[in-house]
Amino acid sequence: MTRTEIKPLKEKIRLSDLPMKTALMESKDAYEKQLGRLQKELLRIQQTYWHEKRRAVLVFEGWDAGGKGGAIRRMTEPLDPRGFHVWPIGAPTAAEQGRHYLWRFWQRLPEPGTFAIFDRSWYGRVLVERVEGFAAPKDWKRAYDEINEFERLLIDDGVRIIKIFLHISAEEQLNRFRERLTNPYKRWKLTQEDLRNRGRRHDYEKAIEDMFDRTSTEAAPWNVIPANSKWYTRTRVLEAVNAALAKGVKVGPPPVDPALQEAAAELLGIHIGAPVPGE
Repeated sequence: MTRTEIKPLKEKIRLSDLPMKTALMESKDAYEKQLGRLQKELLRIQQTYWHEKRRAVLVFEGWDAGGKGGAIRRMTEPLDPRGFHVWPIGAPTAAEQGRHYLWRFWQRLPEPGTFAIFDRSWYGRVLVERVEGFAAPKDWKRAYDEINEFERLLIDDGVRIIKIFLHISAEEQLNRFRERLTNPYKRWKLTQEDLRNRGRRHDYEKAIEDMFDRTSTEAAPWNVIPANSKWYTRTRVLEAVNAALAKGVKVGPPPVDPALQEAAAELLGIHIGAPVPGE
């Protein structure tokens, strides 16, 4: 098997160029109808991956309060829980700090037939660890090539990688922080780290765009989604995920097991494919 060639995309992704004034849904009913259609489509894709023992890694990055959790919840609502695992990634433990930063992600790769969904990921090395000084410049600069090679290894081993970045404006982020602070049931979501990170937004923008330049490749491109509108974001994430997972995959139910068909006919009197009474 030939090695996947890692080619950075020629077109540069710049956050200031994103169309933040996205089209709004006509109504909540229209949103829920579209969301339901996309969720059902993803469930069919998941069933195909399960039966064919395919694997996928879904990476979610974005601004604090960007809607990653909400998008992941809507994406996983209809799925069979046996076929996916969501990994929320925080600061490394003491044991993890003593190993290569990719080590803890190797432990969380998907089993055959399943999805591994990362709410934040190995890209922390070139984002928060870079900006906050948790990694030395020589280490985070080296990490771009390490990450590309890590993803190449997974792709060559048959893993489908989908990378999502949710971008919200500074104004929308402030509004969401304000909502979290004033709503007792959402207050737990706001941390001092969120406030600290907002104070260095310019530094993060530079780190994010450097990340796109170095790691948005033909084999594993970044899908950057304007996220000021939650309804738009959730449906757009599902559209991007469905398209990437279904590319080159024949989505559909598996063929009937001949042994099962024979047993059903003999023991139950059911002939698979025969008309169902009353239909």
